[in-house]
Amino acid sequence: MPHIALLISGQPDAALTRSVAAAIADLTVEVLGKPRELIALTLQYLDPAQWIIDGHPLSDSGRNAFQLDISITDETNTKAEKARYLAQVYARMEELIGNLHPTSYIHVIDARAAAYGYGGLTQERRYQLAAR
Repeated sequence: MPHIALLISGQPDAALTRSVAAAIADLTVEVLGKPRELIALTLQYLDPAQWIIDGHPLSDSGRNAFQLDISITDETNTKAEKARYLAQVYARMEELIGNLHPTSYIHVIDARAAAYGYGGLTQERRYQLAAR
C-alpha cells in the first residue's frame, strides 16, 4: 500500500520512467504520508494514436496525457490531502512530460481495509494484529 498504476502517452523512455516514478513516490510520501518502502508503481506507455479524448487521438493534437490510479486504505487521508495530491501530481507531470492535455485523470481509490492489503494480509488484519 499504496499501489499506483500510471499510464503515459508516448513511447517507452527509461529516463522518463525513472524520473516519473521518483516524483510520484516523493509526492505520495510527502503529501499522503505513505511509507516509501510500501509504494509499488507500475508504469505503461500508450501510443498517442490510441489515446482518444473527445473523439480525437492525442496524435492529432500533439498533446500528452496521463492517467494515474492510486489505491490507498480508506480513511487514511483527508479530502484536503487528496486534493493537494491531485494538484501536485498534475503539476509535476506537466513539468515532466509537458504539453499536457487537461483531460488527464488522477483517481485516488479509497479501498476498504478489509478488502485491500499486501503480503497476504488485509489492512484490516494488520490493524487488528497491531492493536494486540
